[in-house]
Amino acid sequence: MRADVSKGSGGVDNLLTLADLGPEQAGVVVSIESPDPVFKRRMMSLGMVRDADVRIDRTAPLGDPRTYIVKGYPLGLRGKEARAILVRLK
Repeated sequence: MRADVSKGSGGVDNLLTLADLGPEQAGVVVSIESPDPVFKRRMMSLGMVRDADVRIDRTAPLGDPRTYIVKGYPLGLRGKEARAILVRLK
């Protein structure tokens, strides 16, 4: 987790990766922390933009992949992809 990404009222304590989001938790996308511009662009085109609401919809039996609800539709992500997305708890 990168503390320098936190801006605004959320605070560092409320930041975690999308992969760390619990079943009963909802979050707001803060940033995509990946050196790959293609990955960032793909995530943004799928709705993972700053201030987008996100929550877990389903988890596979072994925990990977997970399906998240972003902007009202389901989006499946592997753990590696979800760990690159920082969220602030709601």
